[in-house]
Amino acid sequence: MPSQQSSPTVRRLRLGQELRLLRERRKFTGAKAARELGWSPSKVSRIEAAKTMPSADDVKSMAELYRVDQAKFEELFALLRDAEQRGWWEDYEDALPEEYTRFLGLEAEASHQRNWEPQAVPGLLQTEDYAREVILATRGIARITHSGVRSRVEARLDRQRRVLHRPDPCRMHVVLDEAALMRRFGEATVMREQMEHLLELSMLSHVSVQVLPLDSLHPVNTGAFIHLQFPAFDDVVYLEQLYSARFVDDLEYVAGYETAFDHIRSEALDEGESRVLIQRKVMFWRR
Repeated sequence: MPSQQSSPTVRRLRLGQELRLLRERRKFTGAKAARELGWSPSKVSRIEAAKTMPSADDVKSMAELYRVDQAKFEELFALLRDAEQRGWWEDYEDALPEEYTRFLGLEAEASHQRNWEPQAVPGLLQTEDYAREVILATRGIARITHSGVRSRVEARLDRQRRVLHRPDPCRMHVVLDEAALMRRFGEATVMREQMEHLLELSMLSHVSVQVLPLDSLHPVNTGAFIHLQFPAFDDVVYLEQLYSARFVDDLEYVAGYETAFDHIRSEALDEGESRVLIQRKVMFWRR
């Protein structure tokens, strides 16, 4: 089920998608629609890709050009009203990369997410101290002020509350490489508390945690990714890189990531065996 408070990010994407479909049904190219509207082709493209927020007049002009009926006209304006709302993540937009805030907006309305993480415990499952150490570790390549670190930690904890503990949480399937449980961030106490927290969250009915052990065959050589599924929207895959992030929405590629996740998951320990392994890591970090 989607969250009770609709995500404006998803509404922006749906609005753009609806406008594109209406244009295509009228057999207009983007360039032809732009000429009829007296706009540049890039404006039409950016509105349809949700990279530019259209005004009410823009939506009205496009609706009239595409000759929509009253019901569709009202639907478009309902999407526009929702899209103009602020999301909770926008309170942190000065401290977070633009693509990541867009991801948070999509995540807010996802019904299911599948996360492969080979290097660190995923943000949704991090303790406050572990999250701080992960963020501090990036200071070797990026300048982040003390207030910036604090804002990012606050955003991560706020995200956890709003995603994991909302009334209708999305289903979350996580596969961690065993190496992620051994990669030290901070002191041993930070790691021990993180392992204990991971065990606790793995008991939630909507959270599944599996570990790919180091001695197993690695079925897919790929970096971390998050596959988001929506009840009324095409799936999206989110990829983070060193200095950037990007979204994969091509249906063929998204299906490839879904298959990749299934392969990795099939080689991982089941949930019970994974908890036993995580408990061993608790003992390891107590030494």
